[in-house]
Amino acid sequence: MSEADADEVLRRALIGGCRELSRLGLSHGTSGNLGVRRDSRSFFISPTGRRYESLEPHDVPLMSLDGLWHGRCRPSSEWRFHRDIFAARPEVGAIVHAHPRHATALACTGRGIPAFHYMVAVAGGEDIRCAPYHTFGSQALSDAVLAALRDRTACLLAHHGLIALGTDLDAALRLAGEVENLAAQYCTALAIGAVEVLDACEMTRVIEKFRTYGRQDAIDPDLRQGGERLPH
Repeated sequence: MSEADADEVLRRALIGGCRELSRLGLSHGTSGNLGVRRDSRSFFISPTGRRYESLEPHDVPLMSLDGLWHGRCRPSSEWRFHRDIFAARPEVGAIVHAHPRHATALACTGRGIPAFHYMVAVAGGEDIRCAPYHTFGSQALSDAVLAALRDRTACLLAHHGLIALGTDLDAALRLAGEVENLAAQYCTALAIGAVEVLDACEMTRVIEKFRTYGRQDAIDPDLRQGGERLPH
């Protein structure tokens, strides 16, 4: 595949991700943005102020880590935290930023998501932090985001929304959806009454189990395979 063809694939994937963000109800109108790593020095990012359903591949700008952009449309106003995350986290292949209802409502109280449910560990730690508020598109916001994402793959942004990271766009979108689901559950639990949280030791165990979750070669000493067919 030529470089131009590979770029076309990434641009189309980003557009598909933008539309999926809307389909899932994680963002509305022109809110939110996505970034997809191209290589160690550059990434594609959704353009500013464009409705997702109208995007074409040639509308998706390319940015380098030094802040230069190329294309017919300007990059998202949040390009700084995309650039800084891709620069600081080489394992990250895609970034999703969205304003879903429950995660944003929770972030408007300045709260993160504590270990009220073991699935909070899906973001890599015992909680999902909330970065303090800074004006959108600012370097101060990007700096706060990097701090909130330390050893994590997702965070909330106070009075703003959420960010989710992934090795690829599908992984980042799935995580964004899971964080919104957790935020909805936590908001419901808070409305019922006092919320108990799991302790750090239990969350450490969960994080370790997540490392092999879904793998066919995972080892369980109490689980034995008796063959592919049921006995007669």
